[in-house]
Amino acid sequence: MEILKQLREEGRTQDMQALLNHIPFASFLGVEIDRKGNEITTILPFRDELVGNPVLPALHGGVIGAFLEITSVIQLLYDTQCERLPKTVDISIDYLRSGRAVETYGRAIVTRQGRRIANVRAEIWQEEIDKSVAASHGHFLMTPV
Repeated sequence: MEILKQLREEGRTQDMQALLNHIPFASFLGVEIDRKGNEITTILPFRDELVGNPVLPALHGGVIGAFLEITSVIQLLYDTQCERLPKTVDISIDYLRSGRAVETYGRAIVTRQGRRIANVRAEIWQEEIDKSVAASHGHFLMTPV
């Protein structure tokens, strides 16, 4: 992905928001980054277009899954020096409770990183960090610099 190369050349490898702006689905979702030191929190602002069940209203399961995957990829890119966006090998998602019509937050941790494959665990929550909406565990194929 050219944006990774461009950011590296400009010395902005840690500018995850610039990277997110070049990922079409992340831009559509409106995902934002809040970085404090080495900790990255992804933010999914609520919009009516993200609702899957208008009766509750609740976030669409696909939006929740995509947000978890984006959170994992961003953390992986932040922690490593990949040449390209990591490719998802597989991901399993545990839907724990309904995602309400409020802002949603996410964090990920790289649990294991090999030369080619990385394991990442992510969680998303809304108003209380200890009440997760969903969690994921994924394997990603990386291309090192």
